[in-house]
Amino acid sequence: MVIAIIVFLLRKIGMVVNATTVIGMIAIGIGGISSAMWGSIVTVRYRKTNFKRIVIDFVNVKQPVFSYLLVLMFLSIEFCYLLMGGMLQAKNWYFPVVLFVKAILFGGIEEIGWRYTFQPIIEEQHNYVFSTCVTFVCWGIWHFLYFFIEGSMQSIHAGSFLLGLLISCFILSALYNKTRSLWICVMTHALINVITQISVGGNLFVSLVCNVIIICIAVFISRGICKENKIKS
Repeated sequence: MVIAIIVFLLRKIGMVVNATTVIGMIAIGIGGISSAMWGSIVTVRYRKTNFKRIVIDFVNVKQPVFSYLLVLMFLSIEFCYLLMGGMLQAKNWYFPVVLFVKAILFGGIEEIGWRYTFQPIIEEQHNYVFSTCVTFVCWGIWHFLYFFIEGSMQSIHAGSFLLGLLISCFILSALYNKTRSLWICVMTHALINVITQISVGGNLFVSLVCNVIIICIAVFISRGICKENKIKS
């Protein structure tokens, strides 16, 4: 929010603030890692932990096979619409790998703020669906502020972007509730970004149906976990 206001004021007085200027690159960089920054600060203070623990959780790829299978299930459902008139299109074999690494650094890192910190705190006082919707709204506002800073607002199709963001909220929150793994959320976020970027075509109706199925599965998983926690307590 603060960076977006500063960028707005600088542009108002005639300064060029975008990816072609130093000040623009600084603003884009700070804006991109802002959710990870405040997420880390809040986590350290709220959970009485340290930054080293966050870094370890961020890169902890050693997770149960079931966690990875759960990711595969969600992604298979989300992108199965490509089997009907769609395809994955990449310039060469290593292009998706490069995109994946980039998506972790400029996408997956957001999970420190949203799934690792923000939503778990909200869920302490509210139910899963409400907490996910609140996270979706805040995450959406954050994204549009970032698009303003980056200067890509005009190229974003708001409707499809917000729908995708909502589905990602349910997928990622359910994964975190089930696995308690920051890495799983980071990896899944990055994979969703990569597959979305290289996807072409597909059946829209099937996509919408699959989105509803994803939400139902996410709610089922998370509510089941809540019941288990209540029984244990």
